[in-house]
Amino acid sequence: MIVVGCGRVGSELAGILEKSGHTVAIIDKKPDAFRRLPTGFGGQLIEGFGFDRDTLITAGAENAGALAAVTSGDNSNIMAARVAREVFSIEQVVARIYDPRRAAIYERLGIPTVATVAWTTDQILRRLVPDEHEPVWVDPSGRVCLVERQLPKSWAGQKLVALQEPGKFLIVAVDRIGASRVFDPALVGQEGDTLRIMVEVDAFDALENRLTDAPETTGGH
Repeated sequence: MIVVGCGRVGSELAGILEKSGHTVAIIDKKPDAFRRLPTGFGGQLIEGFGFDRDTLITAGAENAGALAAVTSGDNSNIMAARVAREVFSIEQVVARIYDPRRAAIYERLGIPTVATVAWTTDQILRRLVPDEHEPVWVDPSGRVCLVERQLPKSWAGQKLVALQEPGKFLIVAVDRIGASRVFDPALVGQEGDTLRIMVEVDAFDALENRLTDAPETTGGH
């Protein structure tokens, strides 16, 4: 995991990711910024710019699974995200953007963004480690919850209704290109979709199996 920017957001993210068991490298152009990191942080501290290829190589970008660009500058964050995606083929990339209008444009270019007006640390974590986050909502009885999952690439081009199992888990909404829509049974999946799924707690394993199964094995139409 690579975090670009060691401000309040970046330092908190780095600490949470390391505590969750991830190997973390954090980049900042100001060495004094690393003082914000939690006591005992054991990740790699790198002075430099997050969009510089050599700096990213030092941070382990060639083998990294995720990068979050959360500096105070939109341009720096987008440049870092694009280099991570286009040069190093890092799969999970997210950029913090202050201007929501620009965020929508970059979403269309395939760069997931989080605008400051809607930002929380949890939202960033959901994009970096989509299979490890906690439910978005849990009902008072603890039996039903709402989760977010990124659509696996194998399901792109398939009808999303085939992912559902009535009585166990149902898709309630789909986030696509920066906009949400209520689920329509005729909706066909696109790469980059985020699904909001209502699921019984006892059916978590079944949901994960359905998401990882190839569409032809799930009875899709």
